[in-house]
Amino acid sequence: MLKEMKTSLEGIDIRFNEPLKKYTYTKVGGPADFLAFPRNRYELARIVKFANKHDLPWMVLGNASNLIVRDGGIRGFVIMFDKLNSVTVDGYVIEAEAGSNLIETTKVAQYHSLTGFEFACGIPGSIGGAVFMNAGAYGGEISHILISAQVLTRDGEIKTVEARDMRFGYRRSAFQDNKEVVISAKFSLKPGDYTVISQEMQRLNHLRALKQPLEHPSCGSVFKRPMGHFAGQLIMEANLMGHRIGGVEVSKKHAGFMVNIDNGSAKNYEDLIADVIRRVKENSGVTLEPEVRIIGEKEIQAEDA
Repeated sequence: MLKEMKTSLEGIDIRFNEPLKKYTYTKVGGPADFLAFPRNRYELARIVKFANKHDLPWMVLGNASNLIVRDGGIRGFVIMFDKLNSVTVDGYVIEAEAGSNLIETTKVAQYHSLTGFEFACGIPGSIGGAVFMNAGAYGGEISHILISAQVLTRDGEIKTVEARDMRFGYRRSAFQDNKEVVISAKFSLKPGDYTVISQEMQRLNHLRALKQPLEHPSCGSVFKRPMGHFAGQLIMEANLMGHRIGGVEVSKKHAGFMVNIDNGSAKNYEDLIADVIRRVKENSGVTLEPEVRIIGEKEIQAEDA
């Protein structure tokens, strides 16, 4: 099969048994069997159709920001959209490919004096991941400005989906259920004043820098906001700021974050998440629900082999 893969997918950047911790924001994650970096939609479709033909699993990792890849890695194809990153402006509409950096896309809006995207000016990750998760901050959400998205179906076909059909909710979209993959998105913005937009982005980034542990690798906000509560406050009340398992600890700066401070592993993250959920439940009666995605296979321990 490897010989056929090299022939069928000739010219596509594919790396074999590649450690994913080199690419994730958490700096954890085992190897992908095949890590692919398509340059365009044609190469993407070729990869997916080859994988389907050979019954190989495939998934898109995006920019790997709000997720944890387990230490055992991921079987089959992992596709990263780093090279699918064009951003265009047509009037008040921005269209961005899924691999486009979300923060850089907000800067394109700023440059063109378009308002509505300021809320995302400090959110790490990709456009595709932002649509998938309905990313949001400071009162704004992707669903508020999205017009439509082009998506890749599990069969390798491309179609357009309107925003009204994406069943957006709090950190949710239909793509989490139907497994279709966003490859580009269109956003409707409004004309604004460049100086006012810039000042708002500076204000939000200042707030983020004050509150969030940007100096360490992390997976972003770990837990969804519980009804009537704040996850960070509940974690603080349970005396868990600075609580550590292995190389991963609950941030001393913002309890809603977990940071990799000393070569931590995905297992450290998972164990810490489970421990925080348990101890917050004991302290407050509230069950925290993870917002971060956890994917891949657990590393096989020697005694289990």
